[in-house]
Amino acid sequence: MQKRKSMEALLEMRHLSREFGVRRGMFDPRRASVKAVNDVSLSLAPGETLGLVGESGCGKSTLARIAVGLLPPSSGEIRLSGRLLESWTPLERAARIQMVFQDPFSSLDPRQTVGASIAEPLMLAARASGAPLSRGELRGRVCSVLEQVGLQAEHESRYPHEFSGGQRQRVAVARALIAGPGILVCDEPVSALDASVQAQVLNLLKDMQESRGLSYLFISHDLGVIGFMSERVAVMYLGRVVELAPCAALFGHAFHPYTEALLAAAPSRDPARRGERRPLMGEMPSPLAPPPGCTFHPRCPYARPICREQEPALASMGEGRFVRCHFPL
Repeated sequence: MQKRKSMEALLEMRHLSREFGVRRGMFDPRRASVKAVNDVSLSLAPGETLGLVGESGCGKSTLARIAVGLLPPSSGEIRLSGRLLESWTPLERAARIQMVFQDPFSSLDPRQTVGASIAEPLMLAARASGAPLSRGELRGRVCSVLEQVGLQAEHESRYPHEFSGGQRQRVAVARALIAGPGILVCDEPVSALDASVQAQVLNLLKDMQESRGLSYLFISHDLGVIGFMSERVAVMYLGRVVELAPCAALFGHAFHPYTEALLAAAPSRDPARRGERRPLMGEMPSPLAPPPGCTFHPRCPYARPICREQEPALASMGEGRFVRCHFPL
């Protein structure tokens, strides 16, 4: 969909869609189809952070799980380092792309020490390569990655409940990094943390990216976090990407009314900028019955008759910007 720099994309998602079958109601046995992700195409270059933002229920987390192979797409394809995702074995895939989840407490096994949790992906990768590691080598690698994420080597014998939320998220980052992947998919990795701890984890992710050359698909509903972490930003609404742009350009001037409304809702440190943009009214329509035409038109203050009848295409605006709107701002 979009042209990247001269380097080849590490991760390419081409026309991805994912449908789920659901019951219409408690007393209605009929089934309906919900399209959680609808024809999404994105790419991620080496060393880049692509931010993904949108309201709850817009399909961000579903797209994240498709990207790492936890969910199969209903249609479309994913390429990892140029190869179809399904052509990699699960262990080969895990050595190249990993995921950091929102809640580190639920994503860590409470019955395992953090050392055992961190070591597991490395053990599997080493076994798959035919060169298993000794117990001493394994412990050395675990202690090393713990120190890289700001913890201490002796922490490897502790259990998740003995750590604070920020420390548990550091453990989750260490587990994702130990096998040496080139891509991390971060699904709301700091939303469950206090503001001061959020800054520590975000700075840790920045440091790890710089030292390891990592690429991030970074998902958040917080535009401040997205602005701090991302080089490009994709805005999702009801399963579709409605705007894609370099971060500074998007924050400077939104082309889609939904992006404009998100920016208006974000807290601003500059009193002169408060109230500049029109706030977003209403709620996201049900994905069971999306509106015809542009799905954003029931909430759009600029909607015209064509918006209610014809769905806009994702069109290039030049300079790496794309927008799905009949009348870009």
